[in-house]
Amino acid sequence: QVQLVESGGGLVQAGESLRLSCAASGIILSINVIGWYRQAPGKQRELVADISSGSRTNYADSVKGRFTISREDAKNTVHLQMNSLKPEDTAVYYCHAHDPWRGDYWGQGTQVTVSS
Repeated sequence: QVQLVESGGGLVQAGESLRLSCAASGIILSINVIGWYRQAPGKQRELVADISSGSRTNYADSVKGRFTISREDAKNTVHLQMNSLKPEDTAVYYCHAHDPWRGDYWGQGTQVTVSS
């Protein structure tokens, strides 16, 4: 059974930082594409960043230069370091894993709230 468990969300002020983590079981993150998505109230879920099995990274334009996605293979965990947070970054953040043989998996989400 595949499980993705996010942690690290919270309430911060604009300009501060947070580090989200996605711990996986039942799936090896290092051989799959792992992404962080977010969904704000009334908006569609959007891709924030992803990292491939070859460690190639991709970022939404709105977070480039502020967010960094990384993998910690020994712990089967993916992180999202978020710096210089803005109120518009407020959303529920979800971890997503794409396994080309088994399909797509989502975590339960973690709330990030940035006050101005």
